[in-house]
Amino acid sequence: MEINTERMEGVLVAKAWARIDGANARDFEKAMKGAIGKSDGAVVIDFEDLSYISSAGLRALLVIAKNLQNRDAAFAICALADPVRAVFEISGFDKIIAIHSTTAEALAAVGGSA
Repeated sequence: MEINTERMEGVLVAKAWARIDGANARDFEKAMKGAIGKSDGAVVIDFEDLSYISSAGLRALLVIAKNLQNRDAAFAICALADPVRAVFEISGFDKIIAIHSTTAEALAAVGGSA
């Protein structure tokens, strides 16, 4: 699992690769918490290249989402591969966390502005 971050349209965009599972979910959560600055009002995680997420990965996402919600920051994920999207749908996380097809759609949803 690897994470790269950049700011696009005033939004922190993180891109995760490979897998988020029990072996690295805490590292993912810690890396995201470290990347999210106090002034970040919106965060998008791009999962285009994520091939697998376990329940531990979902838990890490939930912790990130709750932390952002507590500070009134917008949060969305985007570009899920079909197997990853299925995990979100089966677990009901698609009802908890906003999911968008593309980074552009997610940026628009969280209020990104050039």
